[in-house]
Amino acid sequence: MDGVPETHAGWTFLTSHARVLAAIAEDHRTRIRDIAVRCRLTERAVQKIIADLEQDGYLTHTREGRTNAYRIQPGTILRHPAEAGMTVEALLSTLAQHDDRRERSSTTPPDERDSELAE
Repeated sequence: MDGVPETHAGWTFLTSHARVLAAIAEDHRTRIRDIAVRCRLTERAVQKIIADLEQDGYLTHTREGRTNAYRIQPGTILRHPAEAGMTVEALLSTLAQHDDRRERSSTTPPDERDSELAE
């Protein structure tokens, strides 16, 4: 698979389903190939995850020419009892805040970054 970063061995805190949902939230017209690269998954795995998310009501898609346009259902409650009451919107908001902080820290000089972390 060209462009797919090296796979990660071991477990991670976020599931592949959460990663795919976050990739779609960032770009509602993203291609499965691009999601696969971003999430370090195969295209087939992304297709299966999208089907799971659609089946359980987290996501819908419409065909627009040769591409799909995805629509996330932000009010849908997460599945696991430990996240009872947490919505997809809250999860995606948390992930977006993390991405914003990471993006800022990559463009912020090290001295300023240290003071931001202390806050």
